[in-house]
Amino acid sequence: MLKVFYLSEVMTTIAIMNQKGGVGKTTTTLNLSAAIQCNGGSPLMVDMDPQSHLSSIHPSQAKGSEATLFGFYQNNTPLNQIIIEWDTVGKLICSHMELAKVETSFGKGPSILNRLKVGLKHLESIQPVTHTLIDCSPNMGVLTLSAIFAADIVIIPISSDFLSVNGARKIEKTLNSLESVLKKRVERRYLLTKYDTRRHMSSQVFNIAKTYFGNDVFDVVINENVDLAKSAYESKDIFSYNARCTGALNYKQLYDDMVKQNLI
Repeated sequence: MLKVFYLSEVMTTIAIMNQKGGVGKTTTTLNLSAAIQCNGGSPLMVDMDPQSHLSSIHPSQAKGSEATLFGFYQNNTPLNQIIIEWDTVGKLICSHMELAKVETSFGKGPSILNRLKVGLKHLESIQPVTHTLIDCSPNMGVLTLSAIFAADIVIIPISSDFLSVNGARKIEKTLNSLESVLKKRVERRYLLTKYDTRRHMSSQVFNIAKTYFGNDVFDVVINENVDLAKSAYESKDIFSYNARCTGALNYKQLYDDMVKQNLI
């Protein structure tokens, strides 16, 4: 278990996304939430990906679609009624493959795009949540746009390969194009994941990301670490699985850096 150092009083909604799969979105959602929990927070994770990778890690994930985020969209089920607990990680709202229907069944207007934001605000008024982390789908559709509308900050994980940078650049363009709609700049940070110091490509990709995104790139990187994959397989966060491994150290460093930047 991590030692408790500090906890920001800022209530923050964090959307974690990239249009390329396999870059560490779910891993980051899970372990950043665990770091917040270890430091005294009460985080909520929202699995907004119909593939349900985050939900599948939970030891006893929700079974029927009505007890997941799809129930919120389909039946207007309040979010507080579909939360399940996760002792070392916080709270979770599960996804379901039926959630994919939101992309085609509910239109693309302001009402549907703002529904998650409104639902989260209502939830925060009746249940203590210090931070909400949204694990997004890799495609830029209604679900991901809804996460952006709800978010105070977007984190874009970039695995240490060139294609992942291209996915991040597409998100950058999308975020910039939404500024006129949202009437603000969406705060964003880029996080290098699967970083391997033995591969020259890792440092190349980091430098390219710095060239494109400047100070919005975290100096902290998430190193390639087999324990991150093993912990998910064991339905555990990295701190519960092996608090002394490189992956745990990296996510602790990420949490610390976000606190120092007043992002959480």
